Amino acid sequence: MTETIEMTETIDITRVYDAPRERVFAAWTQPELMKPWYGPRGFSLPHCTVDLRPGGLVHLAMRTPEGQDVWCRGIYREVVVPERLVCTDSFSDAQGNIVPAAQAGMSAEWPDEALLTLTFTEREGKTTVTLRHDVGHAPATERDQCKAGWTEMLDRLGEFLAGESPR
Repeated sequence: MTETIEMTETIDITRVYDAPRERVFAAWTQPELMKPWYGPRGFSLPHCTVDLRPGGLVHLAMRTPEGQDVWCRGIYREVVVPERLVCTDSFSDAQGNIVPAAQAGMSAEWPDEALLTLTFTEREGKTTVTLRHDVGHAPATERDQCKAGWTEMLDRLGEFLAGESPR
């Protein structure tokens, strides 16, 4: 697995996984495949629903090691199986209603709705995943925290794809 990270007003991370594109795409879009790896280290994913279509809702709860549920939701804007996903990204409540990012502990500058773009490219049996999280003018410290969370999640995805138990 190789990695490239670039920080601007977006969080850009590229990873290469030794797995076919269809398998990597499925790990991002099928709840039973997301549950083992989705979330930073130590987090679990007790709730996950995916309506994989433009206009469809992805709604999930990441549980912290301390037992607190962090609810998030997104609306798919673009779904090109198995090449590309574009969706909004917001904090939410358990019913899927958007809540202010400040309610989730972020600053007032963190957007209530961000944009997440994932591309999946296969070459010689390996899949390159490019993640772009557009967080607008969020403070650099919060972008760094978000980047760290995505980095841990992508590490866990790599472990899952390699047949390891991602913890």
